[in-house]
Order: sequence, then structure tokens, then C-alpha cells
Amino acid sequence: MGMIQEFKEFAVKGNVVDLAVGVIIGGAFGTIVKSLVDDIIMPPIGWLTGGVDFSDLYVNLKPDSTFTSLDAAREAGEPVIAYGLFLNNLIAFLIVAWAVFIIVKAMNSLQRKAESEAPADAPVEPPKDILLLEEIRDAIRAKGV
Repeated sequence: MGMIQEFKEFAVKGNVVDLAVGVIIGGAFGTIVKSLVDDIIMPPIGWLTGGVDFSDLYVNLKPDSTFTSLDAAREAGEPVIAYGLFLNNLIAFLIVAWAVFIIVKAMNSLQRKAESEAPADAPVEPPKDILLLEEIRDAIRAKGV
């Protein structure tokens, strides 16, 4: 089988398509979470802390220079630890992790419900070779051997 044919079979399998859809939706979900953190959650937290903008919190590793903002320090090429941006990203991660947890929990609940509704005593068909052996046995018994 040629490599192109093999690639076609790989690319059109359901798992690859499902993964692509998941990545696209995940990217869109990430944008929504970023907006939720930056535009809805962080402003009230900043207001409660006296107007602190977390995204602009940083530690300048050269104490002899002062800058009015993180952007100004970065433009000057100063080494900084941008812990405010880290806090924003940490909050965004926790929101995404919580949302994924809720989704997985709901999916597990639905799966358990579907499994409990499935008939438990459904007759299991024995394999064909077992059926054939039983027929042979019965035929031998019928002959009286």
C-alpha cells in the first residue's frame, strides 16, 4: 500500500476527525475563558484589592531601574518576573480544569445511567463452534453410541 493511500486512511478515520474538532472547539473555549478571566473575574478582584491590575504586576530583577509598567520594562529589555500574568493564567487554567471536570462528571453520569438502563440478563449467544459441537454431541447421543 502506498504512503499516500495509507495517509488518506489515517486522515479520514473518525478518531482523527474527532481530535481535529476537539482542538478547534478547545481553541474557541480558551478564547472564551481568557475573556472571562480578563474581562469579568479580574476587574472585581482588582477593585477589591484597591485597583491593582494583576496583569501589570511584576518584579524587576534590576532594582536600580524603575518602570511604570511591565510593558515599559520589557521594551527596555529589563529582566522581569511577570507574576501578575502568571496569576491570570493560573486562574484561567483553574477555570478550564473545573469546566472539563464538570463535563467529564456529566458524561460519566450519563454513561452510568445508560449502563444501568441496559438489560442485564440479555441472553448471550454461544460461539458457532460450540453450537456445532453441541449438535454433534446430540446426534451421537441420538444414535445411541
